[in-house]
Amino acid sequence: MSSHGQNEQQVVWAVVGTDIGPLLLAATGKGLVNVVFHATDAVRDTALGRLADRLGTDPVEAPGSPLLAEAIGQVEAYFAGDRRDFELPLDWSLISGFNRQVLRELATGVPYGAVVGYGDLAKRVGQPGAAQAVGTAMGANPLPVVVPCHRVVESDGGIGGFGGGLETKRRLLALEGVLPEPLF
Repeated sequence: MSSHGQNEQQVVWAVVGTDIGPLLLAATGKGLVNVVFHATDAVRDTALGRLADRLGTDPVEAPGSPLLAEAIGQVEAYFAGDRRDFELPLDWSLISGFNRQVLRELATGVPYGAVVGYGDLAKRVGQPGAAQAVGTAMGANPLPVVVPCHRVVESDGGIGGFGGGLETKRRLLALEGVLPEPLF
């Protein structure tokens, strides 16, 4: 295998401090591949083990890596209120099929400061009646925040579920002006 091919297989990671706690960001030569909430040591180690199993290579901590530099900068700018859209190459290899289709639509079709219902998102991908499957796709999202599953809510006005926890979802929606900032 050429050295170029080896670089494409490399997985690098870093933990970034944010207003919602530490986020693990992981990237390959194709782009950002994983974002993990609440990246304490135990959560980080579990996530890195899963990535190694799924991608066939051990992730390497490399916060200064060119593969991560832009992602780190954009995540920091987002939480500072200076960025509304992520413009990053994404590696979709951890998700496929319907889930990938739904997440791609979410990434391109639901802008900052907007929300969409689970059923509405199902309709957008040509699967009316698949609201529950959309919920499953949100739970399987390997790129939360960047692919904004926090913007998917219940049609009756409820906040819905969230893999990062409901308080995290509320804080992300407040950051984007959808919900008021918590008082405490």
